[in-house]
Amino acid sequence: MASNMMLRTLAASSSRTLVPRSAVAVARHRRHYTDNAVAPNSTEEVKEEVKLEPQESWLWVDSVFPVKLGRLDVRTYIGIAREDTLLQRLRTLLSNVNTHGFELVSLEPHIKDGGVFVKFRYNASDTGNALETILENLRKHIHSHGGVPNWCGFPSGEVWLVKGSPWREDMARYVSPVLRVAFDGPDVPEESLYRLLRPYGKIHDITPPSPVPAGTLRSALVNFRSLRAATSARNTIHALKIPTSSSAATTLRTSYSQPIAAHAVRDYIANHPRVFLPILFFLVGTVTYAIFDPIRVFMVEGKMNDWFDYKEFTIYKWLRANTIDRFTFNAADAKPSLVKGGVWKERLEAEEALRKYLADLPSTIAFVHGPQGSGKTRMLSTLLKESGRKAMVIDVGELSKASSEMALVSGLANQTGYWPVFSFLNSLNNMIDLASVGIIGQKAGLSSSLPEQLKQILDVVGRGLARSNASQKALRERRAKQAEQEVIKKKEAEALRERIEKGLWHDGRIDAICGNGIMSELGMGVERFTEADADVLPHAEVQANPDAEEGMSEKIAEDERKAKEAKQNQQHSEDMQTVEAMPVIVIKNFESKGGGQRKEELLDVLAQWAASLAENQIAHILVVSDNRENVKRLAKALPSKPLNQISLSDADNASALSFVEQKLHDSGMDVKFSQAQLSYIARLGGRASDLESLVHKVRSGMTVEEAVDDIVTRGVSELRKNAFGDDIEDAKSLPWTREQAWILMKQLSKQPEISYHEVLADYPFKGDETPLRHMEHAELITIGTHNGRPSTIKPGKPVYKFVFERLVGDSVFKATQDIAFNEKVIASAEVIVKACEDELLVLKDVDAGTASWWGSQRAVEMREHYLLKKMRAAEQKIESLEKENAHLKKTLSKGGR
Repeated sequence: MASNMMLRTLAASSSRTLVPRSAVAVARHRRHYTDNAVAPNSTEEVKEEVKLEPQESWLWVDSVFPVKLGRLDVRTYIGIAREDTLLQRLRTLLSNVNTHGFELVSLEPHIKDGGVFVKFRYNASDTGNALETILENLRKHIHSHGGVPNWCGFPSGEVWLVKGSPWREDMARYVSPVLRVAFDGPDVPEESLYRLLRPYGKIHDITPPSPVPAGTLRSALVNFRSLRAATSARNTIHALKIPTSSSAATTLRTSYSQPIAAHAVRDYIANHPRVFLPILFFLVGTVTYAIFDPIRVFMVEGKMNDWFDYKEFTIYKWLRANTIDRFTFNAADAKPSLVKGGVWKERLEAEEALRKYLADLPSTIAFVHGPQGSGKTRMLSTLLKESGRKAMVIDVGELSKASSEMALVSGLANQTGYWPVFSFLNSLNNMIDLASVGIIGQKAGLSSSLPEQLKQILDVVGRGLARSNASQKALRERRAKQAEQEVIKKKEAEALRERIEKGLWHDGRIDAICGNGIMSELGMGVERFTEADADVLPHAEVQANPDAEEGMSEKIAEDERKAKEAKQNQQHSEDMQTVEAMPVIVIKNFESKGGGQRKEELLDVLAQWAASLAENQIAHILVVSDNRENVKRLAKALPSKPLNQISLSDADNASALSFVEQKLHDSGMDVKFSQAQLSYIARLGGRASDLESLVHKVRSGMTVEEAVDDIVTRGVSELRKNAFGDDIEDAKSLPWTREQAWILMKQLSKQPEISYHEVLADYPFKGDETPLRHMEHAELITIGTHNGRPSTIKPGKPVYKFVFERLVGDSVFKATQDIAFNEKVIASAEVIVKACEDELLVLKDVDAGTASWWGSQRAVEMREHYLLKKMRAAEQKIESLEKENAHLKKTLSKGGR
């Protein structure tokens, strides 16, 4: 038996020496063959028989097709498309080997694992040596002819002897570098398993079998370095029987094991939320910052520069100019300015202040305030249209109408061009926070408050405005440079023309073509033309002049002066380009009237954002408000610099009359007002909204008297609802009482203004300024200031004086409000009387206990006299008001007749 083993070894070594050196080097580079990695069935003795029967066996050829990694692996379809070609080439290669009667029986592709099972016949008495010889000769032949056919055209496969039984399954068990080897029998030692599997490729690790439930096969995990090694090992050793130290043999069952077990990620997330959730939030924030924020900055820049406004496209303007505009009259172009022709001269100062602010680098915020209808929006629109500046308008009034935080965020994003915005994620984030409280006992922190969401949007908008500023500046510089180059080209052309006229310019190409003797080789002479070579033109003949030198020096000085002025003009032009390239941000309706806490948070965020833009000189900020009190919020956001306050007030009677006449003249109505009509127009004061309403009613066919009377009547109805409420329940929701509103209107109907502090000291205010501030925000009254402190109270609009008069003149309404007011005063006086009576009773006991002390008796008497006097005055007021109420009730009984 020893001699037989020696012969087998020599035969195997001699057969291996026939492999070319290059092929052997390649094979060794890719595979490691251990000396004792001999198939278990090679140790069995095969008895020689006189007559050799043909035997069958299997080969595995790897890397013919792409290894399928999943359902969506498109490479599989490439392999299927080339299947016939690849199998034909492989059949041709294998058919040329005749070792031991090698005969090809069939080729069975196993595309999922990327290889082909080859069934063959052979004749040999010594099966083990014969199979090794056949394998070596096949490898030698295949490598000498370019290698195993491959689907991508780069041969890299190998041929392996199937030691077990082929298992051509087509289940959704995809290839993995981790091979699970189950032992159907006693466990195979780790050393034996390594020697068996190492020839297929490098092994990272072998995990020994672990305890398993009864009836389950124990298995070891073999982690290969490559998928190719795992597929070759799996398809060649499956169902291989290995003898063990015990009498029974072990059958190997192979399968792929995924590196990450099913549901392992899900289980890890469920078991370790404190680790996973912060990582998830970090990844979400990173993706948002890296992907969506640049898109949002671009969209803001596009909205600022009108990239997506089809009305700004050249083709749209051309089509509109040649179609619609030819047959229609553009009323917007004919609309006159408020200050045109001296009309509304009060606006001149405000417009001039606004122009100065827009013509300089921004360092603060311009706060434009004035009563509603005073023409703030019209003035801003006119100035922005004249200057051609890009503007972004944020309307706080529209945002305050949002029904939820999601709608508010979406509205702000829509006004600023912030896109894409995922406002629905806020509700989802809140749900995740609630779930995380139940899982880990605390909020995950994914959701953010409303101010944080608004700040994130405005920060991105700020970056977009900075980019828009830079792009507009670059565009203006490019245009200025092009204009400068055009001027230089024009000057060069004029200079060239002048040199041609003087004969100082010569085109050498002419001489090179026509020739002028020997000079034709050069085209012209090497000497340069000078002024001495110039031709004397008839119209430019110069005579000798003794003052030529003096004139030359004056010309040089003039040129230097012009060069200095040009440099200054260029510097000024660059500064102007920098200022004009800046965008303008207009924040309209900046006031806290209505909206609740949500609007307060919005105003605070907008104030901080506007202050940062102004300090960083990114944009000019114009904040428009109907009330002067809202400036405090901006001053708090920008404490280091004073605000640029621009105030608009109502026009005087002359300007208001001129405005009405011009509006009627523009509509084709030339009217002359009588003195009575002028007095009616004067009732409206200089409020633009009321004057516009008057013009509209007169155009509709109403007389001036009827139009003004209709405006006053409408004001009475609105004031009755807004100041007193429709009913008792509606009045409770007002931030002031009916008595407070009535006493102010009653006093303002008699005089144009009243003292602020006098009203504040008397009933029903009693030192409480809050109702007065609320009524000012509601535009029922206007509080005037003197030296920075409140001084006077006036009607909210000039027409309100006559509205108050008509409201007070309504006998039924007046009686109702006076009765309610008097009842409150009577109740207050009765409380005083009751308090005085109680204290007098106490003083009676004090007087009895201190009768022997003259000083104490005197003090009690003084206090009694004071209380009696106070009680007498309160009682007189009660009697007087009760009589008045009785008279008023008679008025009510008559029904105001």
